[in-house]
Amino acid sequence: MIAILAAWNRKSAQEATGDLLSCCAANRWAAQLVALRPFADEEALYSAADQVWAEMEETDWMEAFLAHPRIGHRKTPHASAQSSHWSQQEQSSVNTAQSGVLEELAAGNQRYEERFGFTYIVCASSKSADEMLAILNRRLPGARQAELREAAEQQRQITQIRLRKWLQP
Repeated sequence: MIAILAAWNRKSAQEATGDLLSCCAANRWAAQLVALRPFADEEALYSAADQVWAEMEETDWMEAFLAHPRIGHRKTPHASAQSSHWSQQEQSSVNTAQSGVLEELAAGNQRYEERFGFTYIVCASSKSADEMLAILNRRLPGARQAELREAAEQQRQITQIRLRKWLQP
């Protein structure tokens, strides 16, 4: 077991929950995962994180989504400093995107929020701005319930990446 996980297993519930909220800002998810401690190894934590996420509901997903800035934006008031830092890393490809792509992303983000009522969530790691724009345009015509499930799956993927970053800084 790595030292960070061993130390986290021994933290108070409040401190342990706080650590997880940078990975996923859904309070109920973090509290339920903390309640399952101790974890024997990282794989047990990653597996439990997915199992707990699968039990979450729309209100939990919305809470998690609020901590994500729009693609191409740097901050949201609901994110921790660590979460904002990771979002900037994950969305770093927009830093080199052409202005036309950025303008299309901004307009698409606006249409998406008007249509679905929440921020466009995509696992941005290793994706170019053009790819994220293509995914946005593909998802925009969909039904809200299907899009909500897709956004929750994207959040699950983001959480798995962030758990690994947290445990192996």
